[in-house]
Amino acid sequence: MEEVSKIAHRTPLKQSATLNKWTGGKVYMKLENLQKTGSFKLRGAYYKVSTLNDFEAARGVIAASAGNHAQGLALSCSKRGIKSKIFMPENAPLSKIEAVKSYGADIVLQGENYQAAFEAAKKEEQMNGSKFVHAFDDYDVIAGQSTVALEMLQQKPELKSIIVPVGGGGLLAGISLAVKRLRPDVKVIGVQSAHASAVYQSFTGAHVKTLSRPSIADGIAVKKPGELTVPLITKYVDEMVTVTEEQIAFAMMFMLEREKVVVEGAGAASLAAVLFHNKLALDQKVGVIISGGNVDPQKWSQYKELADKLNMKRIS
Repeated sequence: MEEVSKIAHRTPLKQSATLNKWTGGKVYMKLENLQKTGSFKLRGAYYKVSTLNDFEAARGVIAASAGNHAQGLALSCSKRGIKSKIFMPENAPLSKIEAVKSYGADIVLQGENYQAAFEAAKKEEQMNGSKFVHAFDDYDVIAGQSTVALEMLQQKPELKSIIVPVGGGGLLAGISLAVKRLRPDVKVIGVQSAHASAVYQSFTGAHVKTLSRPSIADGIAVKKPGELTVPLITKYVDEMVTVTEEQIAFAMMFMLEREKVVVEGAGAASLAAVLFHNKLALDQKVGVIISGGNVDPQKWSQYKELADKLNMKRIS
């Protein structure tokens, strides 16, 4: 995927001695929180924009996003000189709204959640004919996200498994497809917040009929998984687990206090999985995708309070 390499950083694959000690394995963190725009989302957005023909580009691009896809798409469009309009929930963090604006996109605040913003964006698409770029349910976007796995396997060919945070499933679908075609011996494990576990339920057959609840992992708090992503996940993913809000918050605080790295809730979910599902890393070389680092600074006290509920004294 040479096209993606034109814009995306080749992010580091980092170890932590403390993390290795706690898990009993060798954990390699893929720091996509250090990616341009602070998230892996740039990869899929840029690849999708690169495939647009001149007619499509001239009519502009439209999308719905809570933040990370919006930033990746806005930057990608600016690189091609394409107009972009992004629908975001009214409660989106001001820092993310300002970041999207800084990349040249027009912002429309609509509704209380992603679904409301999505529905408004689709109506706009029908009215003006702009190209709608889905945050995850698009084969080109999925292909762009797969480049995370390609880099990881180049950086550490000895990896035995890769752990991936999951919302709508674009990243997990891309990772699993790439890994199983190149290295079918490497396990792919998805992680969702227990507050928003639609893909996990589909994968395991649990189908628990509960509404998704708000989550500090807002980047993966998706009520409805992708129609394109779920079949790929079902076919290629080896295992899925869930993590609690407290576990995600603990992982965020670990990265901040011990590694001096800012990680958002969605990005910390995969790390929480190796910390609290001990078998995932024990005696293994495991890749963990830290998918993003766009944190609302006003909520750090909330994250610390959640983490402290675990009453664990590991961080000192």
